[in-house]
Amino acid sequence: VAFVVCRSLEGLKTFSYLEELILDNNRLGNDLLLPRLPHLHTLTLNKNQISFQRNTCKILLDHLAEVVPSLQYLSLLGNMACPNELVCKEKDEDDYQRYRYFVLHKLTNLKFLDTRKVTRREREEAFVRGAFMKVVKPK
Repeated sequence: VAFVVCRSLEGLKTFSYLEELILDNNRLGNDLLLPRLPHLHTLTLNKNQISFQRNTCKILLDHLAEVVPSLQYLSLLGNMACPNELVCKEKDEDDYQRYRYFVLHKLTNLKFLDTRKVTRREREEAFVRGAFMKVVKPK
């Protein structure tokens, strides 16, 4: 397990057998680039600066799908990308569920997203409609 407070993730490439990585509270954004970590199964990015601006979160999720193929647990709580009614009063459970479908559509191997286990029904819904569930704010 690695607990990292960082300005750069450059040194992570030397830990190719890393299985768990906690990057909470690091001001990381959608431009986050991880090296290939084929054994990483747990990644927490809580309380960073990840958002659903334009297509940048889609790009981040595509990047994670490529570089951490074994990822089973991801937590994005406390980021703008994770619409949570406890953090933002304008968000509700429907917003959060749409976010889950979108993330599960991109990261098909996840067993847990944030604090909740991924259900079979969610996985099926994500497969069918996940690409269209990105939560966006009207301009």
